[in-house]
Amino acid sequence: MHQNYHFLQHLSVRLRQELIGKEIVTCFSQNKDELVIGFANGSKEFYIRAGLMAHFSALSFPDDFKRARANSVNLFKQMIGQKVLDVVQHLNERSFYLKLTDDMLLLFKLFGNRSNIVLYQHGESLHLFHKKFAADAELNPLEMDRQLPQNFAAFTEAQGNLRKLYPTFGELPTDYLEQQNYSLATLDEKWELVQQVLEQLDNPEAFYIIRYKGKLRLSLLELGEVVYSYPDPLEALNNYSRLYLSETGFSQQYEQAKQQLTKKLNGSQTVLEQATQQLQEMRHNRSYSQTADILMANLTNIPPQAEEVTLYDFYTDQQRTFKLKRNESPQKHAEKLYRKAKNQHLEIQQLEEKAERKMEEIILLESALQALAEVENYKALKLYLRDHAHLLSSKQQAQQQSPFRVFETEGYKILVGKSSQNNDELTQRHTYKDDLWLHAKDVSGSHVVIKHQAGKTIPTTVLEKAAQLAAYYSKRKQDSLCPVIYTPKKWVRKAKGAPAGSVIVEREKVLLVKPENPFEKRK
Repeated sequence: MHQNYHFLQHLSVRLRQELIGKEIVTCFSQNKDELVIGFANGSKEFYIRAGLMAHFSALSFPDDFKRARANSVNLFKQMIGQKVLDVVQHLNERSFYLKLTDDMLLLFKLFGNRSNIVLYQHGESLHLFHKKFAADAELNPLEMDRQLPQNFAAFTEAQGNLRKLYPTFGELPTDYLEQQNYSLATLDEKWELVQQVLEQLDNPEAFYIIRYKGKLRLSLLELGEVVYSYPDPLEALNNYSRLYLSETGFSQQYEQAKQQLTKKLNGSQTVLEQATQQLQEMRHNRSYSQTADILMANLTNIPPQAEEVTLYDFYTDQQRTFKLKRNESPQKHAEKLYRKAKNQHLEIQQLEEKAERKMEEIILLESALQALAEVENYKALKLYLRDHAHLLSSKQQAQQQSPFRVFETEGYKILVGKSSQNNDELTQRHTYKDDLWLHAKDVSGSHVVIKHQAGKTIPTTVLEKAAQLAAYYSKRKQDSLCPVIYTPKKWVRKAKGAPAGSVIVEREKVLLVKPENPFEKRK
């Protein structure tokens, strides 16, 4: 009920007590769904923080507010310096407005996930906080009252239908009445029950935070499990917003992030499997160029206008049957095959690049899901969502953000950092304590990681290839031999204030290898 009309009635009264005579001294936003408005009267300050997110929209009233130095923008500049003359609650509506000096009105439209704040002057809208709700510019705060006939005659005509007469009730008062057998009562009894509930809504004993149907709710009625009760609507809404975001909001955003990442991971895995299968088919099937070679070598053995011919395949040392076109010469057919062979080569190259990109995405998404599993509270989740925003947006952005190259051998994934900054990101965010970490000894170069597999020991052949990559992507690339250190990630740490890519290795082993990329095709 935190955005229910009956609660907003009480909230408006309290806001009127707090705000009348105060001046608006600041108005800014630090993210796209939050607006902070500061009021002051001498040394006494008051803040309204409007969190208008799609999954949860609510007002709160912090005692003070420390504005961030970055990512903060001033909004609604025309109302700075204006004083609050009144706070007006709309009748039977989930909205109210602040009447300001200089003929300004500030509308708080609290319609669930379509909530918005709009500034008006001289009857014209100046600014919308959420511009995506463009139609809000046409609202007139002076004409938003809803007159509803709620006398006994209208109640009788509607046969006690609560939706028709009391659309402002919402779920909780309706359920509260049902618990008192409202649907089984006579019409007179129903009317009496409704009047009793209205009396409780108008004069609640307290403002309750309840747990009802598995969710935290703000209520004017004792329903479900009462978690907290408060005498003041400002205090109740403050604590409800905080509890909801730390509990219910945490759960919703956590699951949403998990679903998004899992969906992307499954999609990337599917694309990788398809690309890998296509590559295998192209590499193992007889190539177009080989077929063309056999046709050209056997031109004298192909009868004119033949549609099928059996020829000796010198690539496999076997007889093989070839399909031809009756009205096309073998030379023309071979020419087409040579063109197809060229395109096939390009297609294989494109598929290889596509598979590599998808492998990078899969590692990033797997690391992100692993990091998400370690998030335990709302504060940590906010930091996580900020740091992983690129993965929770478009696929193209996720690809652009990949900080490492990916190689695969014998079922193991090897990650190679692309730059100093990427080295930091690879080691600090995508590498875990049991992964094996490698680096060329005593010179700058890429961080290299072999992803750990539970219950398995990394084969020597995989270790050697990873070491070769560490040497190859280092300042010792041109050396004949290069020493490479390796150790579990748990023995690698970054000193505070150290430059990008710089780490401290507490325990290490050394492997001597030839610097090269063992995954490059030999020509």
